[in-house]
Amino acid sequence: MTDSTSYTGPDLCALSAVAVVDLLRRGDVSPDELIAAAETRHAQTDPAINAMPTVCFDRARAKATVLEGPDDERGALWGLPLGIKDLTAVQGVRTTWGTAALAGYVPGASDPLVELIERRGGLVIGKTNTPEFGAGANTFNAIFGATRNPHDTRLNPAGSSGGAAAGLAVGQTWLSHGSDHGGSLRTPAAYCGVVGLRPSPGLVAGGPAQAGYITEGVQGPMARSVTDLALFLDTMTGFDPRYPLSYPADPVPYREAVTRAEPGKLRIGYMPDLSGESAVDPEMRTHIDQAMIRMAAAGASVVPVTPDLSGMRRAYYVQRGLLWATLMRDIDPAIRAEFKPTLEGNVQDGLALTIDDIVDAQLIRSRLYDAVQAVFADVDVLACPVVGAMPHPVEEEWVRRIDGKQLTFYMDWLDCGFLATALGLPALSVPVGRNAAGLPVGLQLIGKPRGEAGLLAAARGVEMVFGGPLPVVDPVVRHR
Repeated sequence: MTDSTSYTGPDLCALSAVAVVDLLRRGDVSPDELIAAAETRHAQTDPAINAMPTVCFDRARAKATVLEGPDDERGALWGLPLGIKDLTAVQGVRTTWGTAALAGYVPGASDPLVELIERRGGLVIGKTNTPEFGAGANTFNAIFGATRNPHDTRLNPAGSSGGAAAGLAVGQTWLSHGSDHGGSLRTPAAYCGVVGLRPSPGLVAGGPAQAGYITEGVQGPMARSVTDLALFLDTMTGFDPRYPLSYPADPVPYREAVTRAEPGKLRIGYMPDLSGESAVDPEMRTHIDQAMIRMAAAGASVVPVTPDLSGMRRAYYVQRGLLWATLMRDIDPAIRAEFKPTLEGNVQDGLALTIDDIVDAQLIRSRLYDAVQAVFADVDVLACPVVGAMPHPVEEEWVRRIDGKQLTFYMDWLDCGFLATALGLPALSVPVGRNAAGLPVGLQLIGKPRGEAGLLAAARGVEMVFGGPLPVVDPVVRHR
């Protein structure tokens, strides 16, 4: 397993999710055959990357025996195996949140989003690895250890949906669920060469009920291609009255939106360093610059834009603090006592917020929203890096220097992802080639408010220009 383009797994695992669902509809493949292929691929690859440490293949087989036949429900998966992030409960399956005190926890009920996915034919085959409670963009925890980048196992696959992205890249699953606050669906997708979407708050219902009024943490889909991503987003959407921000899905399926992609008509507003608010290494800046040149050569309009984004980081960190305070203030002290230092620091920062902090953050968000809306009057999407640096060694919890700038907080290196979160805008990562070392590079596209359809069409246009999606690969095992 040393060639970044080699693939030695089952043929079924290399197919797209859309293709496999079509095979299921026609009866040309059975759910049991897909589960068996996924189990084989997991055994082949997980020792190298540790993407899905908890598996439930027998549960998936049992669920397959009671699947209803294909119908016209939008996005129905009809027996497709998939992964669920280990921050989300699956009935009868060990769910740890990556925290030591819950290492043996087995929930008696599934998260509402899992219920919806299973009702629409998805078969959960395992729980993908995550940092403790999803805090941070390096996927490791005290229970399962570190997940590794499938393109170079010495490196970080990012996080917090790192297990989901790594498993997709090697063909363990066809689709994988994740969640996003500071880039947790986007950054691992960028590092692993897949596609991850942070939806608008309320489009996908699920997650912690006590945070139902908080817009910053969202559930979302990850896949190997934009078309597969649209299929999974269709499957995840629908009004759920248990979540106060939930709203109905778009009446037009997202898979149809993808078919409208026209790269030559795309209008892109380019923000290479988010108006100077984000640190970006020269290597990353050069690659993204070249990607924009290539899009322009394909006929797209690419226009540099510099909205005033001052205060973005402050607003994001206040929102982040509010989330952690809401989630953790009343948690069992025995659980909190074992938190890693960065997570405990998040909680303390949240509990220390003042009313002035909160008011200032709200005022900043409103100003930023207006500034970005003015730009959207002339462009279809905004483009920028997903993250300011390429993957670092897996042993580094967080990146401390970018473009010569010393960073002081463990989330600072992820600030390219903060704008979409702060403003509640949909955003995704789509691959735009590889660097000289063969590592994938992701481009972040940010869409208009509740503009998932246009965002997916734009992402498919980028994917078309770059000849994507990237193929499924064997893990590239390297040692220091």
